[in-house]
Amino acid sequence: MGGKNESSSATLELFLKIGLDERTAKNTVANNKVTTNLSAVIHEAGVIEGCNRTVGNLLYTVATKYPANALAHRPVLLEYVVSSKIKTPAQLEAAFSFLSNTASESLHVKEFEEACGVGIEVSVEDIEKTVSEIFELNKESILAMRYRTNVGDIFANIRKRLPWADPKIVKQLVDAKLYELLGERTAADNEKPTKQKKEKPAKVEEKKVAVETTVQPSEEELNPFLNFPDPKENFKVHTEIFFSDRPVLRCCNSKEMLDKHLMVTGGKVYSRFPPEPNGYLHIGHAKAMFVSFGLARERDGCCYLRFDDTNPEAEKKEYIDHIQEIVSWLGWKPFKITYTSDYFQELYELAVELIRRGHAYVDHQTAEEIKEYREKKKNSPWRDRPISESLRLFDEMKRGMIEEGKATLRMKQDMQSDNFNMYDLIAYRIKFTPHPHAGDKWCIYPSYDYAHCIVDSLENITHSLCTLEFETRRASYYWLLHSLDLYQPYVWEYSRLNVTNTVMSKRKLNFLVTNKHVDGWDDPRLMTLAGLRRRGVTSSAINTFVRGIGITRRSVI
Repeated sequence: MGGKNESSSATLELFLKIGLDERTAKNTVANNKVTTNLSAVIHEAGVIEGCNRTVGNLLYTVATKYPANALAHRPVLLEYVVSSKIKTPAQLEAAFSFLSNTASESLHVKEFEEACGVGIEVSVEDIEKTVSEIFELNKESILAMRYRTNVGDIFANIRKRLPWADPKIVKQLVDAKLYELLGERTAADNEKPTKQKKEKPAKVEEKKVAVETTVQPSEEELNPFLNFPDPKENFKVHTEIFFSDRPVLRCCNSKEMLDKHLMVTGGKVYSRFPPEPNGYLHIGHAKAMFVSFGLARERDGCCYLRFDDTNPEAEKKEYIDHIQEIVSWLGWKPFKITYTSDYFQELYELAVELIRRGHAYVDHQTAEEIKEYREKKKNSPWRDRPISESLRLFDEMKRGMIEEGKATLRMKQDMQSDNFNMYDLIAYRIKFTPHPHAGDKWCIYPSYDYAHCIVDSLENITHSLCTLEFETRRASYYWLLHSLDLYQPYVWEYSRLNVTNTVMSKRKLNFLVTNKHVDGWDDPRLMTLAGLRRRGVTSSAINTFVRGIGITRRSVI
């Protein structure tokens, strides 16, 4: 607890050094996301010893408003801010706009400087002249409205003529000009304008108005897939990964990697619906199908039905057959039906490559020890073993020479990270269990965290759409693809569909079915899709229901 307080005090002191007032600094420290961003900006700008308030305020704006798709160019912008080549909010906003359009492409310095007004000095005389001209043009209305004049319109007109003028000087001169023209405020100037009561229209007219002003559905309601970017835009920075011991990692596709991907896909949308075949699907899966299959249908693209079959102990052919049948019943047609197990050989070879690159190691901790070490943010005793040793042991794991539970392959991520999904996640574990689809060829199986993102990449998925509980896994998803130099899909999270007063957990549904508390997976009291169908609910009604909810980050019904 003491360490946390010391860290907060040091962060507060850092923010005060750049000229933030105490209240703003304290509010910032209370917001983890802004704190992380602002700390990174201050270190990138090289002003950890402090700077003047003007620069500090601009740095704060960079930390809170900088376009996420152009993070590669943020250090360049910070050089301009610290050197006062960019010194006004208007210049900074222009920089944001220019860099947002540039994204991760090469930055053309001359065009950037022209767009941001770098080197343009607006004199006080120029501002005075412009203010006088605008007051002269609007003199009659200003005299009529007096101090109720919309000063915002005056500022807007000045900005159009002198976009790089110092806003503080502009305000001083506008206030002085108003006083010169109008003199002291009078009691009448301070009175609020009286509102005239509108006469109520006749009842007949009320009905007419009600018909005429019917609220039209928004564009997003008509087409819930408008938010998703075009595959050709998948060069933007996907996410920032903050490490405890190294610079921020900004994950994005290179132009060459994206071009190669687009040649394979033809620029089409490729999505996937990836259920784990360990039970029957419920109403929440209907939403997931609508999102992934629906996006592909809307954009004339392709959607895989991919069985995430990395856990041979929980999977059954009955569940695979049910999922295929229910997908078809809901009216969705997969582009291809695939299995994660189809890629077991590629996944194994990439795991070997991950070890060779120094990003994975064979570990011998028990599940309880791993949990304890994660809670304490401690590295495993085997984390820094030689690469050659991990390669040999991983080969022995594959050949069945090590007992189940005696070794795992773990990714070497960041045990001191603020994100627990970066605590050296397990990539492979030993299970002497035949696989329903792959047979008895393998005795090591990849984890979801290792396999999911790689198979997305191997299948050239453009939009990897998943529910919000996977949001904290985004850092691990992109870290792994970046570490292996693989194509990176666009990831977007939406809320699960939760229906109150029902059982939605597949684990709990399995308990009810297995212990015969209900009449099978298609018991009409359950919210499984088979149960709803048995109850008499049609597939079109289910699709209409989930479409009406929309693709949101909150769906509790």
